[in-house]
Amino acid sequence: MLKLYIGNKNYSSWSMRPWVLLKQAGIPFEEVMVRFDSFAADSQFRKSMAPVSPSGKVPVLVDDGFPVWDTLAIAEYLAEKFPEYRLWPQDTQARARARSVSAEMHAGFQHLRGACGMNIEADLSQAGALIWRDKPAVRADVARLVAMWTELLEAHKGPMLFGDFSVADAMFAPVVMRLSRFALPVPDAITAYMHRVETLPGVAAWIQGALQEQDFLDFEEPHRLGR
Repeated sequence: MLKLYIGNKNYSSWSMRPWVLLKQAGIPFEEVMVRFDSFAADSQFRKSMAPVSPSGKVPVLVDDGFPVWDTLAIAEYLAEKFPEYRLWPQDTQARARARSVSAEMHAGFQHLRGACGMNIEADLSQAGALIWRDKPAVRADVARLVAMWTELLEAHKGPMLFGDFSVADAMFAPVVMRLSRFALPVPDAITAYMHRVETLPGVAAWIQGALQEQDFLDFEEPHRLGR
């Protein structure tokens, strides 16, 4: 069986992406959660991950002893191994566009990601209001997201970005968490898409797991002193 190594569900946006992809598609896998204690070279997290992947990071997919790291590489590996699950859109141009926006997510939106870390169990709306007021680069990232999602939802008639659930929706699921928890303002149609993402069974299961962790990590918490 496939084995997926992940970090804390409350904080690990990159772990969320392949976990949700596997769960929502219905591909069986074993979850191995490696708790973040710190990212120092001598941390227990680093020691646990060193034998699993040369990157020393999560997520890592292990298939019969063969590790695949990096979220997009994992998605591509799963799409090739399980073509029957149609993880990418079937239309050639739609598939190319889905890969383009997924790669844009992978490499971009750094201002939003830097200012609004993923924290599923927290209400960070007050911090979000200040971030929105003071950080024009975050507003620009959100504007790009709104334009992208609006175009895709209109072109493919929803409910997901390319009609049916795909890798692209899994890639943006942690962004939905950020926009929601920081209460950043978006149009009604985008709010509706975010609600549909949060209620996907795979995403809802991840959220439930995050809420059950009850694990406050101060180095992941720039906006709170405690839970």
